[in-house]
Amino acid sequence: MSERFSTRILDLTTGSAETVTDLTAECERYLADVAGSGDGLLNVFVPHATAGVAVLETGAGSDDDLLAALRELLPADDRWRHRHGSPGHGRDHVLPALVPPHATLPVIGGRLALGTWQSVCLVDTNRDNPHRQVRLSFLG
Repeated sequence: MSERFSTRILDLTTGSAETVTDLTAECERYLADVAGSGDGLLNVFVPHATAGVAVLETGAGSDDDLLAALRELLPADDRWRHRHGSPGHGRDHVLPALVPPHATLPVIGGRLALGTWQSVCLVDTNRDNPHRQVRLSFLG
């Protein structure tokens, strides 16, 4: 039986390097527990000022390409006014303007309605904070 509204928190360790972490399997497991065979929306939210959520292809180089593009757009140097943490950390606080901290995705028949090559990913360029939470919320 599906619930009208449900939330689960994922606790993740992303490490000390820039990462794109595929959350798709965790999202599917959560939906299997709460959505039944129902339709609705899955909201994926990162309550951090230096991380985002992206829907993209993984495993074929697109995740590495995203990190490379972010390094070009947001260099880790001393140009940033926000200056605490490791050198260039101010760029991490600009990241959510380009990779938002949330995504809302359709759920049909209890499953994510993603395209063939789409995955739900946490994007984390902040090497100073390896501990992240991701909030999954289902509205049926």
